[in-house]
Formats: sequence, C-alpha cells, structure tokens
Amino acid sequence: MRWLLTIAAMPLVATAAAPLQCDIGPVTKVFGAVPWLVYSCNDATSLVVISAADSPASPFYFTFSLEGGSYRLRGEGTGSKTATDAALKDLEARSASDIQALRRETIASTVKKP
Repeated sequence: MRWLLTIAAMPLVATAAAPLQCDIGPVTKVFGAVPWLVYSCNDATSLVVISAADSPASPFYFTFSLEGGSYRLRGEGTGSKTATDAALKDLEARSASDIQALRRETIASTVKKP
C-alpha cells in the first residue's frame, strides 16, 4: 500500500521542496457509506484519503491541501462514480477544524503503533 501513498502525494509536491510524504496513519473512516483510509502528510497540514481495497470506490483518492488559508479538496481515480460522489459530498462538508481533527487522529494512531 505504500506505493499508493507515493502516487497519491504527487499532486501535492511543492516545486522546490522535497516530495510530500503521506504515511502518517492510517485511520479508517466511512465517507459516502464506504470505508476510506486517512493519512496525514509531513507538511503538517495535508491529508490523503484513499479508498479501502475492497471498497466500490477503489481505486480512488482525495487530497486536502491548505492553500491560501483554506483547505482545497481534490480527487482522482476510477472507482465507482456513485461511491466517490457520495464521499465527495461528505468530504466537502468538512470544516477546517474537522480536517485538523482527522490529522490529529492519524498522528495518534501512529504513536500507538508498537
């Protein structure tokens, strides 16, 4: 699954900075009635939301990136349009504080791992 994280981070790569690494987590969440894996990135603000392997939304991912003081949501993949549209609707409803809370959850899940 780590190779997918590298691919998923590509749209978030800064021009002169090191590539964005999104491997903090995951936590499993349900968006649009299907399971998703949420990872935080090493830039302290971005998230990657990847469809679970057995999900009808797979393969698909969303990214939240902080741009100009607000979060921008992007998505890409070829999973079921019905499943990904439902997840998109759920994710679009998330506030900045909701996104930051997801980041804290991913960090906490990583800290608990042996």
